[in-house]
Amino acid sequence: MLYIIFYFQIHQPLRINKYKIFDINKKTDYFDETLNQHIFNKVAEKCYIPANKLFKNLVEISEGRFRISFSITGTFIEQAKKYRPDVHESFLELIKTGAIELINETYYHSLASIFDWEEFLEQVELHKNLIEKEFGMIPTVFRNTELIYFDKLSDILLNLPYIKTILIEGADKILKGSSPLYPRVSYNYGHILLLKHYRLSDDIAFRFSDKSWKEYPLTAEKYISWIKKLSLTEKEGKNLYLNLFMDYETFGEHQWKESGIFEFIKKMVELLLKEKNISFLLPSEVNYTLNYTPKTLFVPEPTSWADIERDLSAWLSNSLQWNAMKTCYELLKRAKEKNKKELINILRNLTTSDHFYYMCIKYFQDGDVHKYFSPYSSPEEVYRYYMNILSDIEERLEE
Repeated sequence: MLYIIFYFQIHQPLRINKYKIFDINKKTDYFDETLNQHIFNKVAEKCYIPANKLFKNLVEISEGRFRISFSITGTFIEQAKKYRPDVHESFLELIKTGAIELINETYYHSLASIFDWEEFLEQVELHKNLIEKEFGMIPTVFRNTELIYFDKLSDILLNLPYIKTILIEGADKILKGSSPLYPRVSYNYGHILLLKHYRLSDDIAFRFSDKSWKEYPLTAEKYISWIKKLSLTEKEGKNLYLNLFMDYETFGEHQWKESGIFEFIKKMVELLLKEKNISFLLPSEVNYTLNYTPKTLFVPEPTSWADIERDLSAWLSNSLQWNAMKTCYELLKRAKEKNKKELINILRNLTTSDHFYYMCIKYFQDGDVHKYFSPYSSPEEVYRYYMNILSDIEERLEE
C-alpha cells in the first residue's frame, strides 16, 4: 500500500514597523498593524477561505477518506481571531470533519531550538495548550520551524512524552541515496521520523505555474502517474509513505487561482480516491500501519526545507542575522529574569524566523525567493529597524 500524507504549514508573522533610531524612547508600536492586517486579509481571500472550502468538500464527498494535517502557528491564530474571525471559524468547521490532524510546533514559529532549549520547550508547550484550547486536540506529531531537525532535537523532545512522531526534510545529504518513502526512527529510538518527498512536494509548491519548467503544464493525470511509479520500487511488500509537505499558501497565493491550482488539486484527489492501492493517511496513523521495523536515521547537523542548501543558512548565513538573533535571545532571558510579561511576549514575536529570513543576503534563485516574501527594500533596512526596536526594549528593561 502507498499512503499519501499531506501536511500544510499555516503561518503569518507580525512584521515590524519601520522603526527609526529617532523613535527610540518615544514609540512602542513595534509591529506594523496596517501591513499585517492587509496581508492577512489578502491571503485570506486568495487562499484560506477558498482552500478551506475546497478541502472540506473533498473530505465530505470522500466520507473522510481524504485526510490532511495542518501546523497552525500561534501568531496565525492570534491574527485570524483579530482580523478575520471568519477564517478562524472556517478552520474550526474543517477540523470538525474529523479528517484533519493538527501538528505541534513552536508557538512563535521561532528558531529557539538553535538558541535556547528552555525557551524552545516553553514555546512548544504554549502551542500545544493553544491547540487544545482552540480546537480540542492534543497533538502527538511535531514539526519544528521550517522542518529544522537534528539528532539533539529528538533528545530534547523526549521531555514531552506526548510527542511520538517528527516531520523532517527528506534531504539528500541525510538519505544518501535511500528513499524518503520509508519512515525512519530517530537515532535514540525515541521518535518516528516522516521524511518530506521534496521533489514531488516542490513540483506543486514551486514549479506548478512555471512555464519554463519542462513538465509544464502539470496535470493531475501526469502527477498521479509519477506517484504510481513510486510503488514499482518496492519488492518486499513494505508499505510506502509519500509525504507531501508544503505551505498552505501554495493554494491561491504562491500559485494563483488563475494558474489552475485549485482545479488541479481537486481532480488529483478525486482520481487518487479511485486507486485501490493508494490511500490518504494522517501522520499519527503511521504507527498503526507500519508493517516493518524502520531503520535508524542519524542527522548530526541541522537540516531544513529552506533554500537549495536545506540547512540553516536562510536565517544564519550572515553577521546581521547572527547579531540580531543573539541579541534578541539575550534580551528575552533578561525579560524573563525580571518577569516583564509584556516585553516577554514582544520579544517572543521577535524570535519569529521570518524576521531573520528577511535579513538573508543571497543571490540567484534563493535570493529571489527571499525578496518575494520580504516587505522591506533590503536585508540591511529590516536589520536596522529590528535592532532599533531591540535598543528600545533594552532601555525599557533598564527602567
